[in-house]
Amino acid sequence: MMRKEYPSDISRKQFEIIKEDLKSVRKTTHPSTYDLYDIFCAVLYLLKEGCTWRAIPHDFPKWTAVRYHYDIWAEEDENGISLLDKILHKLIEVERKENGREDKTTMIIVDSKSVQNTDTAEIKGYDAGKKNQV
Repeated sequence: MMRKEYPSDISRKQFEIIKEDLKSVRKTTHPSTYDLYDIFCAVLYLLKEGCTWRAIPHDFPKWTAVRYHYDIWAEEDENGISLLDKILHKLIEVERKENGREDKTTMIIVDSKSVQNTDTAEIKGYDAGKKNQV
C-alpha cells in the first residue's frame, strides 16, 4: 500500500545517500516489518510539524516503531552529535553541491538587532521588552 506523500518527505534518491548510515546502527534481531524510508520520513514529519508521537498520521509505520528508531538515531556520541544531526547535515551538503553552492555554509547570523523604523513608516511602536522605540 502506498502512503500519502507529505511536504516533509525526502526523495528516494536522497534516502539512498543516507540509507547505509541509518542501517549501521540498527540492531538486526529480526527482519524489519517497515520500510526504513517510511520510518525516516515519519521522523521528519514529527520534527517539522511538532506533533506528539501518537499524532503521526496512520499511513506511516506505528508510532512505537518510529519512536524506537528516533531514540537510536538521536542518541548523541562522545562529541555531543547524534546520527540524526550528521545525516541531516549530509543531506544539506549534497543538496547544496547539486545546486552549485559550496557544501558548507559560509555565513550565519548569530544574533540580530532590531532595526529602527524609517521615516516613511506611518506607525511607530514601543517594544517594552527591549526598552527602545521601534
